[in-house]
Amino acid sequence: MTHAKIGSALYVVWGLLHIKAAYDEFLLAASIDPGLVHGKLNQGAWDLLFFALVSIVIAILLNWKNDWRGYWMNLVLVSAADIGFIIFVLLPGYVSFFPGILGPVFWISAAIFSTLGIRLNPTR
Repeated sequence: MTHAKIGSALYVVWGLLHIKAAYDEFLLAASIDPGLVHGKLNQGAWDLLFFALVSIVIAILLNWKNDWRGYWMNLVLVSAADIGFIIFVLLPGYVSFFPGILGPVFWISAAIFSTLGIRLNPTR
């Protein structure tokens, strides 16, 4: 069960990191004139905030208990968020590699530990 708890903690850290990223995106939106780009930045920040909050709730309520439903929910949710970030922001170089790589590192680490938890101690 220790693997699941480590994975859960890593998902929480991922979520906290992305709450900060959402806040930074709201600040970026506030720094530009009203218009479509301003609105899309606010929408992106809002979406990111809820990805982060939902992943934290799933981690605390389900991943901590090594629940297979939580395993799949956070794996899909966090993967969808970070794959888009990697493709559209990190690889084109719109953010510095470090600290930009931190989110994907926490995502992959959480996925590995959660997978070990499910594989080594199935709760089904």
